Amino acid sequence: MTDILIKNALMVNEGQIRAGDLLIRAGRIAQIDDAITAPQAQIIDAGGRYLLPGMIDDQVHFREPGLTDKADLFTESQAALAGGITSFFDMPNTNPQTVTCDALEQKFALAAGRAWGNHAFYLGATNDNVDEIRRLRPDQTCGIKIFMGASTGNMLVDNPQTLEHIFRDAPTILVTHCEDTPTVQANEAVYRERYDEEGMMPYHHLIRSEEACWLSSSMAVDLAKREGARLHVLHLTTAREMALFTSGSLENKQITAEACVHHLYFSADDYADRGSLIKCNPAIKTPADRAALRQALVDDKLDVIATDHAPHQLVEKQRMSYFGMPAGLPLVQHALCMALELTHDGVLSLPRVVHKVSHAPAKLFGIAERGFLREGYWADLTLVDMQKTDTVRREDVLYKCGWSPLEGDTLRSTVVMTWVNGELKYDQGRFIGAPNGQRLVFNR
Repeated sequence: MTDILIKNALMVNEGQIRAGDLLIRAGRIAQIDDAITAPQAQIIDAGGRYLLPGMIDDQVHFREPGLTDKADLFTESQAALAGGITSFFDMPNTNPQTVTCDALEQKFALAAGRAWGNHAFYLGATNDNVDEIRRLRPDQTCGIKIFMGASTGNMLVDNPQTLEHIFRDAPTILVTHCEDTPTVQANEAVYRERYDEEGMMPYHHLIRSEEACWLSSSMAVDLAKREGARLHVLHLTTAREMALFTSGSLENKQITAEACVHHLYFSADDYADRGSLIKCNPAIKTPADRAALRQALVDDKLDVIATDHAPHQLVEKQRMSYFGMPAGLPLVQHALCMALELTHDGVLSLPRVVHKVSHAPAKLFGIAERGFLREGYWADLTLVDMQKTDTVRREDVLYKCGWSPLEGDTLRSTVVMTWVNGELKYDQGRFIGAPNGQRLVFNR
């Protein structure tokens, strides 16, 4: 591999912004300094733009195997490069489901030579695979996913004894989707009586309600405390739930939490214009809830920003029946720039955004040698222009599903280049070479 010297960059890392150069050699960051001379290196002039560690997305649904009419590992990981994402963790609710260690290894085989980003896969919990969870190696997966709310197939884990066993015996971190299914079903019955199915979409956040979220997330937190489990609660949506989490550094936490870009960007006020295009579970809630999520990021009650990228075909999202419209949004292509809107809005400084999207997931999951601009670490990098706007247009969408919920919106930052394992793979709309994503290694 040819050495690459990135010059005149504003490097954002570990709470600081430093002007200087960065040298890549053999896939890793060889040197960071004010000025580097490397006569044999390929020179890339950053032009005073911001060089960040690539975003690590701890929650995506790339739909492979079995649901590849919606997305696949190649297309979605390529779109993620354009969104500044260099590593991703994929969810287990595929077909077949990733609920055995053998199925987990089969997904790694599917990704080999096809995933543009570095990757790991969750093992899914069910009501009857506790023994499979017990035999899992801690470093074999990013974590164990528990759907404590409605999911596909048999992946709703609602047996109290099973939940206790999983929380007690899990050999690695647990991550949870928290919504109380009986509460959601009761709300659905109420709104069925009031409205026909074509009129229910504006009430999605009241059907997938604050109470449904609170009942489930508070149960998960209580179980983790009682059983001593390491718990990470995904995609929080309500102000009420913020009381479950504590401020402070990751190193001192047994229980951590995540916010997703769409819950920080949209609110229930957007249902009027965007309707089913922003239908997701858990639902996008009120402007007050969005404000509380943003404040919880400031207060370090929420530790990570991710996407929950979950594409569906547009024809599916355009169904008139509320119950026929699938829940989920494609997001990875604009993920980092959506997070950077928090900097433009004065909510989080640029170093704090980098902490939430790169440093924190690397620390939280124990990812080896990634997530930071450090000498010796893998060169997973993204160059961002904070002054160049980007208006989202359908013709520019890279997802296999071919649409974005952001169409027509203008984001105030642009991802210019993305490197994965030291190789420039995305350059101003152009993809270079072949996928070189690696299986992520965990220090556990």
